[in-house]
Amino acid sequence: MSARTQRHVADAVESLNLAPALRDCLFPGALTVNQSGQIISCTPEAERLLDLPSNRPATASLSQLPVMMQQIVCDAFTSAKPVAPRDLVLLGNGRLSRHVHVSALPVPSTNGDTTVLVVLSDVTGFAQLEQTVTRLDRLATIGTLSASMAHEIKNALVAVKAFVDLLLEKNKDAELATIVGREMNRVNSIVRQLLKFGAPTGPTRTTVRLHDVLEHSLRMVQHQMDGKLISIQRSFNATPDAVHGDDCQLEQVFVNLFLNAIEATGDNGTLTVATELLSAPPPDFAHIQPSSRPHVRVIVADTGTGIESHHLDRMF
Repeated sequence: MSARTQRHVADAVESLNLAPALRDCLFPGALTVNQSGQIISCTPEAERLLDLPSNRPATASLSQLPVMMQQIVCDAFTSAKPVAPRDLVLLGNGRLSRHVHVSALPVPSTNGDTTVLVVLSDVTGFAQLEQTVTRLDRLATIGTLSASMAHEIKNALVAVKAFVDLLLEKNKDAELATIVGREMNRVNSIVRQLLKFGAPTGPTRTTVRLHDVLEHSLRMVQHQMDGKLISIQRSFNATPDAVHGDDCQLEQVFVNLFLNAIEATGDNGTLTVATELLSAPPPDFAHIQPSSRPHVRVIVADTGTGIESHHLDRMF
């Protein structure tokens, strides 16, 4: 295994957060309840999972436990047999929910009384791990499919490019030639990225005139806007507009934003595209590495109905 592969594996294991998941499952919590419904002993792990105070009084009762766990304890007393593990979701005070396996075992004593031992295993980490592994498996499948499709697209692209070159020889429209040539190069770049899906390359950053990229992106969606009679309001106030970035990826972002706006906007609507120069990153972008250099903010707005509130958590 190469050093690069080992590093990728280590990063993947760390991202899955396996150590806490193993710790939580290997150190289960336990408590005992007598026939009077009193909690007579409780481990720190159980106190943590059930949000029980560590200095609870000796009169702590079964009623302080979640209803489903009370039922498990009652079933163990009634049947006098072990209760198979059941899955419960515990909602902590101000914490995320915890998924636990709960089992109960009646334990008779020498004086004829019976206590029930309850064991709680926190499997939240493993549930998250299972979801992550499933997601990674789907992404791997998508990657394989993407690579296969990219080969087919690249083969077809060769013929399309040759045909477009012949058309451009007969039609000397300079603007058309520039647009078609630029878009063909962009498609070819996307296909190359798909073919290198296993080891994606980073963006190629150069000095980019942002207003030129925005204008070109608007020309790419002009036909869709004309079909719905959508007007454009430009407010390009960022001077200078030179930024350090990848013009192809920026164009891809802007075109997608414009297409979404067009789809959300009815006939006779308005698409507004504005830029402004900022002396520093805005507060809502505080996660970006601080820099004293100026920044350009791009604002895209439309007169559509907007995104419903219950869909906002699915953004990006």
